[in-house]
Amino acid sequence: MTTPLNGLHALVCGSTQGIGKAAAIALAAQGARITLLARDEAQLALTAGELPTAVGQRHGWLACDLSDTAALGSRITAFAAEHPVHILVNNTGGPPPGPAHEADPAAFLAAFTLHVVGFQTLVRALVPGMKERGSGRIINVISTSVKQPLPNLGVSNTIRGAVANWGKTLANELGPHGITVNNVLPGATETERLTAIIANKAHKTGASLDAVRTEMINEIPLRRFAKPEEIAAAIAFLAGPSGAYINGINLPVDGGRTACL
Repeated sequence: MTTPLNGLHALVCGSTQGIGKAAAIALAAQGARITLLARDEAQLALTAGELPTAVGQRHGWLACDLSDTAALGSRITAFAAEHPVHILVNNTGGPPPGPAHEADPAAFLAAFTLHVVGFQTLVRALVPGMKERGSGRIINVISTSVKQPLPNLGVSNTIRGAVANWGKTLANELGPHGITVNNVLPGATETERLTAIIANKAHKTGASLDAVRTEMINEIPLRRFAKPEEIAAAIAFLAGPSGAYINGINLPVDGGRTACL
C-alpha cells in the first residue's frame, strides 16, 4: 500500500455507494483518514468497516443531509473545530431525469440547495482551516453535462453547470492560499443512478433496458461504461501530491464520450 496521503484527513460526501464510496476507498488506500458523510447512519457504519485501514488509521462518519443546510452548517462547523479536514470531496446524487421545460420550479430550487448551497456550507466551515495551514484540496464530482448538456436531464444540466462555475470561482479565490479546487466530470458510470436513467428512458421510449443500455454504450468510444473505481482514481490523483499544480479544471472521465475538447 502506498501512502502519499498519510496523515491527511478527507471528508467524502455521498460516500455509502457508487462514486463516493469508491473515492473513500481509494483515498483510504493511499493513507488518508476518512470521514464519510451521508444520510443513512447504518449504511455509513457498514461502509466505514469496508475501508482499508493501516496501523494508526481510523475512519469515521457523519450522518447529515446536505439539503438541510442549517443543520449541516452547525454540525460541520463543530466537527471541523475538532477534526481539521485537508481534502473535501463534494459529491451527491443528481436530480431526477426529465426535460427542463417540464420541470417544476421547486425541482430547480431543491437541486440548487442540495448541490450548491450544501457544498457552499461545507466550504465555509472547512476553508478557514485550510487557509491557516496554507494547503487543501476541494474536488467536486459533477458531470460531463457541464461541457455538453445531456438529453432528458434538464434540472441536472442546469445545476451541474452552476457547481462547475462555482468551483472555478473558488479555484481563483483560494489558489493564493495553497488550496486547489477542481471538478471531476464522470461519464456514464455503473451506479444506481445510471440504472435509474436507463429505466426512465426505456419507460419513456418503450425500448427494452438492454436496447437502451446498448445505445448508450455505443455513444462511448471505449464502448463500455466506467467503473466507479475509475472515477475514484482521478479523484485520488487530484487529492495527492501529483495533482498539486492542477487547479480550476474540469476533468472528464468519460471514455471519450464528450464531443467537445
